[in-house]
Amino acid sequence: MRLAMIGLGKMGGNMVRRLRRAGIEVVGFDRDAKTVSALADETGMIAAASVIDAVAKLAAPLKKLDGPPREFLGPLGGEPSEARFSGGARIVWLMLPSGAATEDQLRELVSKLSTGDIVVDGGNSNYRDGQRRGAMLAEQGIGFMDAGTSGGVWGLENGYCLMVGATPEVAEVVEPILKALAPAPDRGWAHVGPVGAGHYSKMIHNGIEYGMMQALAEGLDLLKGKQEFNFDLAQVTELWRHSSVVRSWLLDLTAEGLKNDQELADIAPFVSDSGEGRWTVIDAIEQGIPAPVLTMALQMRFASQDEKGYSYRLLSLMRNAFGGHAVKKAKSGK
Repeated sequence: MRLAMIGLGKMGGNMVRRLRRAGIEVVGFDRDAKTVSALADETGMIAAASVIDAVAKLAAPLKKLDGPPREFLGPLGGEPSEARFSGGARIVWLMLPSGAATEDQLRELVSKLSTGDIVVDGGNSNYRDGQRRGAMLAEQGIGFMDAGTSGGVWGLENGYCLMVGATPEVAEVVEPILKALAPAPDRGWAHVGPVGAGHYSKMIHNGIEYGMMQALAEGLDLLKGKQEFNFDLAQVTELWRHSSVVRSWLLDLTAEGLKNDQELADIAPFVSDSGEGRWTVIDAIEQGIPAPVLTMALQMRFASQDEKGYSYRLLSLMRNAFGGHAVKKAKSGK
């Protein structure tokens, strides 16, 4: 098999490495030419000078589109073509940031693809964007798969968890690639539903991840604060890793991180959010399904990002106004 991988960052680059280990040919492109060159030298990846060059270096297309391509951002809907997807399809896998980066790349790409080709979006796109893109590509006979991808920097060695949305025909063609990227051919990947289902399940996965991380962080903070017991957090987290109900990969990573540093003085108390946690909470509101843990975990991340702390200043002002409580003065310039 052969595919093009567009975006060779931490995830995309390691996915190329894992695919090459499985004997799958990869044409790779990234805006950083040095990254492309280095990965080609390391893995035998076929280097591409542009996205168009990457497509050109794939197998010959099955059939050219008739007439000019339709406007990519057109309305959802339309009758899909009678395209038949086969092992000869050109497969282009995007590992790009969600939003404009992926949208712009698809705009450029779609006019260069043909009936029977397949595009896979492996980034953290909103599932609604995937549904719209899939419908638009289907009108031109081009297959689309949204692949929710989990595994982070450990995916190269451990494999990636892949939850994908696509038609059965597209999923069947891409299946050998999914098996190569997954922890094993028979686990760690699944065709979970139609287009949109892959990124939706990854969105919920990340919302749950927020809640699990928040629970671990709060619990360990309580242990650290109980000074009369002088807990060794590295000892406790290592203990929990074995046969406890809360054992998990997150706990494994936390225990490893606490072995050498329990004060974490060099780490700023700032936690970013990728966007999927927000989408999860919005979807919970739209469905009318209570998700207080996931919502609060997201809100706590927002709190960590509030450098001005204006709401906390207001709280201090109020306490002083009604109770005469002392107000701690801010340092100069803050």
